[in-house]
Amino acid sequence: MTLTQQQEKARTLRELHRPGEPLVLANVWDALGARLVAAAGARAIATASASVSWTLGSADGDAADREEVLAQTALIVRSVGLPVTADLETGFGATAAEVGGTVAALLATGAVGVNLEDAARPADEAAERIAAARAAGDRAGVDLFVNGRTDVFLRGIGDPAGRLDEAVRRLRAYVEAGADGVFVPGVEDPETIAALVAAVPAPLNVLAGPGSPSVPELAKLGVARVSLGPGLAKAAYAAVRRAAEEVYTAGTYTALDGGLSYPELNALAEG
Repeated sequence: MTLTQQQEKARTLRELHRPGEPLVLANVWDALGARLVAAAGARAIATASASVSWTLGSADGDAADREEVLAQTALIVRSVGLPVTADLETGFGATAAEVGGTVAALLATGAVGVNLEDAARPADEAAERIAAARAAGDRAGVDLFVNGRTDVFLRGIGDPAGRLDEAVRRLRAYVEAGADGVFVPGVEDPETIAALVAAVPAPLNVLAGPGSPSVPELAKLGVARVSLGPGLAKAAYAAVRRAAEEVYTAGTYTALDGGLSYPELNALAEG
């Protein structure tokens, strides 16, 4: 991929973040999954950190090897012609400078977007890491889309009554540090989502799954990006477990019904 091509993909990804017309991301973890999602109509491809970690044999939560994660991302980038944004957890670095180095390596894979989460870090420290990612994109000449994530709701941090205010405080700091979008997993109720849209001057990304408002409902609330996170991986591994348990207990194979055909998957693998 040339720099010009990567810059064009970066522009495309940025333009796809439109409040009220959300970018829907069915997050993947490997090349074939990326091609399946692209064929289903995706306008961009996103990885899920948990899904990538699991396929590498690691737990989610900064336990995966950075180089293996980047190599897996590179495979996904090469497998599709769409813009790719990668979830890099907290950035695989102890310092903001190390996060900048991780993002520089990510850009070398051809990816044009990154998620960075704050986890339990203080807001000012998380903001420094966002700024380092922004600077890495600027140095590379790529208008990297930086998605700043807060885990206030997902981790249940602090008094429930104060979580919205805390999330807004953090997200505003991340936008000021250079985040282009903000991500708040763990929020499903329309009132909180609408409040976040109104309070933070950046496209809002929410995590969706069973029980969440539908994409059209989220669009009406002004959401700009909807992610499935590790949802597809959880469904896929559940299918593996069902089929394996059936053959090792009943000795039958009915759980394999409905699987994709060998020719279809092989054709996808050939690109």
